[in-house]
Amino acid sequence: MSFTALLQGIAVVLALEGLAYAMAPGFMRRALASLAEAPESRLRLGGLIAAAGGIGLAWLLKLF
Repeated sequence: MSFTALLQGIAVVLALEGLAYAMAPGFMRRALASLAEAPESRLRLGGLIAAAGGIGLAWLLKLF
């Protein structure tokens, strides 16, 4: 994977997150408030699942 591809991936994530805040700011505020109250173990597990899913998806996309 090239550095350009990595930057493109980051750009897509920023665009999607920006759209979420623009389209549903109240929902995003409530979601962040619930994240602040969640136990660290749940956040860590969610982060590991998201990271593994992202790596898996990137790997699958590289195959095709």
